[in-house]
Amino acid sequence: MSKSKLQGLTWNKQTGQGKVDKRVPGVGRVQVRFRASSWQEAEEAFHRAVGNAKSAAAAPKTKTFVEAATKYLAEETKSSISRDAQGLEIIMPWIGHLKLDSVHQGTLQPYIDHRKSQGMKSNTVARELAVVRRILILASRVWRDLDDKPWLQTPPLIRLPKWDDEAKPYPLSWDEQRALLEAMPAHLAEMTLFGLNTGARENVICELRWEWEIKVPELNTSVFFVPREYAKNKCDGILVLNKTAKSIIESRRSQEGGHVFTYRGKPVARINNTGWRSAWKSAGLPVGDDVLSGPHNLRHTFARRLRAVGVPLETRKVLLHHVNGDITVHYSPAEIAELIEAVEKLSQSQRATILRMAV
Repeated sequence: MSKSKLQGLTWNKQTGQGKVDKRVPGVGRVQVRFRASSWQEAEEAFHRAVGNAKSAAAAPKTKTFVEAATKYLAEETKSSISRDAQGLEIIMPWIGHLKLDSVHQGTLQPYIDHRKSQGMKSNTVARELAVVRRILILASRVWRDLDDKPWLQTPPLIRLPKWDDEAKPYPLSWDEQRALLEAMPAHLAEMTLFGLNTGARENVICELRWEWEIKVPELNTSVFFVPREYAKNKCDGILVLNKTAKSIIESRRSQEGGHVFTYRGKPVARINNTGWRSAWKSAGLPVGDDVLSGPHNLRHTFARRLRAVGVPLETRKVLLHHVNGDITVHYSPAEIAELIEAVEKLSQSQRATILRMAV
């Protein structure tokens, strides 16, 4: 091979084979092999190789999914972050090494198929993928590199799986409720009874804070304003208190800290813990893949009992936070009184028959 005046370029006229081997400031070592029919083509190949290397070095580096997941876990403050971490740990071997722009429905499908073959519930897999989707959205809309460019240009559309494996809810009878509460430790029984009388979701009960309480002096009571970030439908809502729920709240006022429900001075992260599962079994309540056995049954029980005592659908929707509600705009004391009257009827419904049907 003969060398060109361009340092780092060699080319063999007889074979047409050439090579670029040059250190470029700010880029590093550039090594490229090529074929050319003349010195002019060889020099063009040289300039092309150096130019491509410079462009690649100047282009923003696409982050990997493991980098994005690490940032998410370090910055997210929600109470269920440990659950998110567990899901990410499971999915990481499948996509952790991929660049963010390579994470999409196609690259996620083998993971989905694998989890389904393991007999996992579609809701469980969907919850794990929802965290992935959240990370990709943050990478596109929030996170920026040093050049103020997004980590990801456009988040992909990810379809959450839903195969026919949904467990049926199990609304409690009054006798079953009594057996369940008696099998529980006191703090968990209070949270459970509060859920049965307010219809609040598990995460709302666990996160319920004193700063959310709003006094309603006209009714000599208070309600709790639930910020939209804690609501499944991302809408603000309120929790109204019947006599049972109000007595629980009053009994908790001496507790220290910002959360209403605590245990040994710390917020309770989940109702569906070993204490709940042990009590559920001790009460003789059903378990299995075809029936719900977690705290969401409290919400189904609340809804069923409201319906059994004739509370209208629109009122039930408000109480279950199925509609948007802003207490400062939409709810007058009279309307709150109407909601309280509805939940007070629960104490009169002990003889109502609860059918084992989905709400």
